[in-house]
Amino acid sequence: MIPVRCFTCGKVISTVYEEYKRRRDANEDPKKILDDLGLDRYCCRRMLLTHKEIIDELNPYQ
Repeated sequence: MIPVRCFTCGKVISTVYEEYKRRRDANEDPKKILDDLGLDRYCCRRMLLTHKEIIDELNPYQ
């Protein structure tokens, strides 16, 4: 689950995550994807670049 907002600046980033993930899985350059999505601040870029999906790993413990 991607956070709704950037922890540092508060910009909404959850709206671009699905597009980022789709294009990343298609082996597109992450820099170009983030530039196209309008994420100019390095804090917001960090949020997407370092995110790891762990919901499937935590799901059995519900």
